[in-house]
Amino acid sequence: MTENKTNQDNTPATPQKKSNKKTAIVVAILAVIIILQGVKIYLDHQESVARETELTDTEEELASTMQKLSDIKAELEDKIAQIQELGGNVDELEKAKADIEQELARQQRANRSTIRNLSDKVGGYEELLKQKDEEIAHLKSLNDELLNENTSLKTEKNQLSDSINRIKESSEKLADKVAVASQLKAENIGIFAVNSRGKERDSPFKSRHIDKLKVVFNIAENKVAPIEGKDIIVRIVDENGQVIFDVAKGSGTFMIDGKEVFYTASQEILFDNTKQQLTFEYQKGSEWEEGIYTMEVYTDEYKMGTKQFEVK
Repeated sequence: MTENKTNQDNTPATPQKKSNKKTAIVVAILAVIIILQGVKIYLDHQESVARETELTDTEEELASTMQKLSDIKAELEDKIAQIQELGGNVDELEKAKADIEQELARQQRANRSTIRNLSDKVGGYEELLKQKDEEIAHLKSLNDELLNENTSLKTEKNQLSDSINRIKESSEKLADKVAVASQLKAENIGIFAVNSRGKERDSPFKSRHIDKLKVVFNIAENKVAPIEGKDIIVRIVDENGQVIFDVAKGSGTFMIDGKEVFYTASQEILFDNTKQQLTFEYQKGSEWEEGIYTMEVYTDEYKMGTKQFEVK
């Protein structure tokens, strides 16, 4: 009995059993491979999702950063315009604007590092804008002060100009008054016909009685008029408006009211404010026509006095 049992235990395995064992090993290996492959696929998928998520976040952050740069560029342009108008320096802002335009012009996909650099720049630009806001406020304050000072100066200037104009007008009026007040007047005017024997006749007189025409008058006292030399001019005008003159006998021309006119006789004197008396004699050399004559006395282009006489 014992011998038969031993023989049974040492019996070699059959080919079918060996085949089943190999199959089990292959299946096990395949299962492991499938599991590993599944794990790899899962991990790859997770990594891909993570990368896509990171890429999406990166693109969104880049777009946001680029938008901030665009907004900052617009603000920089506004600040540049304000500071230029206020007379400030815009070199720093112009450089920042150029840098931003360069970044915006690149138009490339950025990684995290690039975005961090851009974000840092955005922060710097934002800080620059804050500083420029303070500078603009300061410049506006200075400009307001200057405007107020200029307005005050203009007001003072206008007031001063008004005062000067009033003083000028007053001075001119005073000068006009002084000029009028200082004008000399002829008084006690006498016109006489002097015959060949020296006899004098008062107007009216006949032509045959006139060998010479004699004009006598005093210069009235005038405390305003200065002591100075004067040309005293006598002008005799007939009733037709014709001046009696003879250049050979001392007649000539002078200006009156902007026109050059003839005069009959003249004297150069020193006015001394003593009511001095002046005498003019004029010998016509021909018959005096009948009519009414006007004798006028002038100096410095204004009339000192006038008187008429008649020749019958």
